[in-house]
Amino acid sequence: MMEPDPMTTDLSHDVGHDAGTPDTHESHESHGLTDLGYVQVAVALAVITGLEVYASYADWLGRAFLPILLVLMVVKFFSVVLFFMHLRFDSKIFGWLFYAGLFLAVSVYVVALFTFHFFDG
Repeated sequence: MMEPDPMTTDLSHDVGHDAGTPDTHESHESHGLTDLGYVQVAVALAVITGLEVYASYADWLGRAFLPILLVLMVVKFFSVVLFFMHLRFDSKIFGWLFYAGLFLAVSVYVVALFTFHFFDG
């Protein structure tokens, strides 16, 4: 049998695509957001940072100051972890490993605070 001549083989179905490279649409679904999506997340993070700075100067918040800052901090943390660290788009095992480590670190920190009687009014 004769092998096909590479000069005459029809490659029109591969125009614009490298062999083995996923389609652009599939790439965004499995590996993250579009560029616009990342810009939107960055703008949202900038707005939240602005709210945190405003809250630090707002005297009228009173006792709500710390809970508001903690909620904003948690929203920013998970936004960065999920989108910029791609945890939302990665395998579930990476999520479990990350959250297990996070839980362990927070637990050790809380135990250390209790050891130094930090929570004793």
